[in-house]
Amino acid sequence: MPFFPNTDEDRREMLKQIGARGLDDLLTNIPASIRLRDGLALPKALSEMEVLKELQGLASQNQGAEAVVSFLGGGAYDHFIPAAVSAILSRSEFYTAYTPYQAEVSQGTLQAIYEYQSMICSLTGMDAANASMYDGGSAVAEAALLAVRHTDRKELVIAGKVHPRHLEIVRTYTQGWEVSFRQVPLREGRTDLAALKKIVMDKTAAVLVQQPNFYGCLEDVDEIGKIAQEAGALFIVSVDPISLGLLAPPGSYGADVVVGEGQSLGIPLSFGGPYLGIFALKDFLIRKIPGRLSGITVDSDGKRGFTLTLQTREQHIRREKATSNICTNQGLMMLAACVYLSLMGKEGIPEVARLCLLKSHYLAQEIAKIPGFRLKWDQPFFKEFVVELSKSPSTILERLSKKGVLGGIDISQYDRGVEGLLIAVTEKRTREEMDRLVMELKAV
Repeated sequence: MPFFPNTDEDRREMLKQIGARGLDDLLTNIPASIRLRDGLALPKALSEMEVLKELQGLASQNQGAEAVVSFLGGGAYDHFIPAAVSAILSRSEFYTAYTPYQAEVSQGTLQAIYEYQSMICSLTGMDAANASMYDGGSAVAEAALLAVRHTDRKELVIAGKVHPRHLEIVRTYTQGWEVSFRQVPLREGRTDLAALKKIVMDKTAAVLVQQPNFYGCLEDVDEIGKIAQEAGALFIVSVDPISLGLLAPPGSYGADVVVGEGQSLGIPLSFGGPYLGIFALKDFLIRKIPGRLSGITVDSDGKRGFTLTLQTREQHIRREKATSNICTNQGLMMLAACVYLSLMGKEGIPEVARLCLLKSHYLAQEIAKIPGFRLKWDQPFFKEFVVELSKSPSTILERLSKKGVLGGIDISQYDRGVEGLLIAVTEKRTREEMDRLVMELKAV
């Protein structure tokens, strides 16, 4: 089929129809400072051999997680991944498959989706789960849209410190929906419950809380849930799935929707993605769930089979009722989480969680002994905590990086005027590595 590009006249007519003066009118949401004005400054053409050498040289500059000691967190964590995860993912029937949204999708893929959904429900204490969202941020955003559609209310209350990047995504997703946001202040690192009671009213669509919160502190989710439910709002909880090996599942304290970043379930850091968005909910909301669901049925011969069900794509139902989220290759990330959860099982996940808890508290206690260092808040935490320093966090992090240690996250990049170092400890960190960090901190 020949390709016929739009002519200048075609473009002028299309712009006229939508009331735009030129192509720049279509780019108003993109800051002028980052728009490309003068074309790409490309080097001269290279042969295949030369291009390969250039790319290999660039790739060699990257440092993988194994080349450093990482105490980074904030939503992406250096957890151990069993070798079986990548081995199974690399099988051609999984690795090369197109998005599992088609009618001809294989029974094996559908069963993997079903098993993943079942394990997420078991982990979160919820009734149903999809498979899946792009990442934790898009899962939070989809939960916000679900709450607006279900309650016909336009206000979202943010309880405590939710991941700032996730909230940016929520604001992007809800553009055009006229959704307003109310931020509940912190009190000693956690949600100020007195302020929450005053803010949540009959126009609140949902109360969103992160457990543990972005600073690592454990929230009083029982009380937050009660406040949301008394106002007729949905209760949305964003979780660290590994923490559920020890903490109560959100379904046990009244969560209506549970979301989270699934990267810690067998998915490598990979410089920021692709990741996995967890999305689970109670039965009464199931017809509003985005994404794909696999269910069990029987065929004409009475044999068990798996099929996509409650499909909400605009190809299947009226467009205004669609809650589609295609998530093309998230099927592969879903499979990674499914394999990881299967391998770890009911004993492995609690053990990983226990190691994270014990090691993080050991490190926090040792750092607090160093003159000029103290824990910012005296609150229970799971595997992340914030340390106050007598020196600039960015200066300390730069010095540590030169020693092969990624010492944490300077939280001032998220909150202007708030100083501190967010440190995460996973089961991979050894006693020697933690003592090394303490020694390096003493040195600076």
